[in-house]
Amino acid sequence: MRDLSLLPKAHLHLHFTGSMDVPLLRDMAAEHGIRVPSALVDADPLRVPATARGWFRFQRLYDAARACVRSEADMRRIVDSAARLDAAEGSGRLEIQVDPTSYAPFVGGITPAVEIVLDAARAASAAHGLEVGVVVAASRMKHPLDARTLARLAAQYAGDGPGEVVGFGLSNDERHGDTAAFAGAFRIARRAGLASVPHGGELLGPDHVTAVLDELHPDRLGHGVRASEDPAVLARVVDAGVTLEVCPSSNVSLGVYPGLEDVPLRTLVDAGAQVALGADDPLLFGARLVDQYEAARTVHGFSDAQLADLARSSIRASLASSGTKARLLAGVEAWLAAPDPADAGPADPDVARTRHPADAVAAGDRVTNR
Repeated sequence: MRDLSLLPKAHLHLHFTGSMDVPLLRDMAAEHGIRVPSALVDADPLRVPATARGWFRFQRLYDAARACVRSEADMRRIVDSAARLDAAEGSGRLEIQVDPTSYAPFVGGITPAVEIVLDAARAASAAHGLEVGVVVAASRMKHPLDARTLARLAAQYAGDGPGEVVGFGLSNDERHGDTAAFAGAFRIARRAGLASVPHGGELLGPDHVTAVLDELHPDRLGHGVRASEDPAVLARVVDAGVTLEVCPSSNVSLGVYPGLEDVPLRTLVDAGAQVALGADDPLLFGARLVDQYEAARTVHGFSDAQLADLARSSIRASLASSGTKARLLAGVEAWLAAPDPADAGPADPDVARTRHPADAVAAGDRVTNR
């Protein structure tokens, strides 16, 4: 089977603090003299029930990790680490999501917080050979007027290149907040050319997907897996061309589904939905982007051709420029055209260290990306 870390792809659902790996969190906690819960650093993926109590535990751990982010340098390290780890997994485009209000107290306000992330994204793009765009996200747990403030701020930095704001999101526990009350913020964002990328349809069912479609007019929907429970709602998602950012490990960790085999990935794809796999919060869930593709292969039986289709969907749903999309899509074709190692027969010890053709393709593509 072809190496999934060499498959060019876009990563469209990754949260700022949750993007960290354990070593980075340990380092920041030690530098600031902060004790973090053992559950954050014991390499055991979070598993909680899909209840208010389960979400509370998840949020408490996320807040504990976020409390370790206390400076501009910390914020820059997070962006650089996310880009480095994604590039190693074949990601040519990362769109990282951040709520700047969480970090504003340490850097002088929400505007400096956004500018730090954008500048770090430009630096990380150059350093690691991929493009890093930024999604500014509001929280359902805060007042809708706060969301409008963030939308206006995001609009000032709109663009599609590295280190620019590409979309506006809405995250946190979808069981809270009135979806319709956030419509004004999304209108501000859309007028600025930003994509609408709210969360919905994970903790709540297809009725919530309908509400998000009606009120926020998403281009992409964070999660959206519960649309599978109502064929009419799923058909509406497909007809509207809304891409679903599906995060299988997250769905299992948050108790939405008992196991990876229960995530309705095949149902969504067979219905014609465009799906972009994402890792959501690897720090808490213990799985990064390639792990989601590996689950599609080993748990759901996706062939390499079907995995390539998932990668294409992620690239097309990204907010990258047409030139970047074309380059990454060409890389997918090269990955799929390369010989399958399974067809090569027994390894020849004289060439055991020869790189697979896909390695050369990926290496060349990464040089080009720089």
